Amino acid sequence: MSAEKVKYEHEGRLLEFAVRVIKLSESLPETRAGNHVAGQLLRSGTAPLPMHGEAQGAESPRDFQHKLRLALKELRETLRWLNLAQAVPLVKP
Repeated sequence: MSAEKVKYEHEGRLLEFAVRVIKLSESLPETRAGNHVAGQLLRSGTAPLPMHGEAQGAESPRDFQHKLRLALKELRETLRWLNLAQAVPLVKP
């Protein structure tokens, strides 16, 4: 698989993930907890898409790795918020 194809595959998957996070956030209950978790999910779950774009314009291989690591941190944070939303439960498994 070419590097260009991988780049667009990642971008497409991150776009799809961000859309799913937005839809999930919109479906959470209008409670204090629901609003808080929805806001956190929106921030951490949509951030990796533009971060991936920033990485594509990196100034060096090290800069590229750094930017992708930041995106990975956001994805890990999103996983924690999803686990919490399921544990409360704000969403059904």
